[in-house]
Amino acid sequence: MAKRYPALEPAHDALIRAQKVYFVATATADSRINLSPKGLDTLRILGPQRLLWLNLTGSGNESAAHVRSHPRMTLMWCAFDEPPVILRVYGTARAIHPRDADWPACQALFPDHPGARQMFDLAIEEVQTSCGFGVPLMDAAADRPTLNQWAEKKGADGIRQYWIDKNQHSIDNLPTGIFEPL
Repeated sequence: MAKRYPALEPAHDALIRAQKVYFVATATADSRINLSPKGLDTLRILGPQRLLWLNLTGSGNESAAHVRSHPRMTLMWCAFDEPPVILRVYGTARAIHPRDADWPACQALFPDHPGARQMFDLAIEEVQTSCGFGVPLMDAAADRPTLNQWAEKKGADGIRQYWIDKNQHSIDNLPTGIFEPL
């Protein structure tokens, strides 16, 4: 059932592009495991062994905190239509912040999302597919506009204050690096 690959293949690219949601998992050796759903237009396939995803401002900043000390990351997609497939990508990630030199070139790959907080450049080490026989068939009605509307309403100064108040540390009190360089 499960198959392993050293890199993304064309069929994997097609599956990823067809999905409206993906999941990101990170952890340090001693932290809680963080598993977050992601959507909107926030993921780019840069090659068979490289993905880039844009992290928008949210209630926590766990992935950034975890990647600072333990750069492993897993992304997962479930086909909610046919054929039933689960795709996992395992690799190591690095955070790219708005202060970093490569931010402008990477940001140009995405639409302008208010509240863009950082990006994660994932070097793929392994790809795994497995059956999605237990995943329900579902239709995606539409993207929710709520997150972008919330960020637009806050404005740049409000987002920065939110980062100060809520995004500098993980739930395990690990620093996220949102303001200070590594």
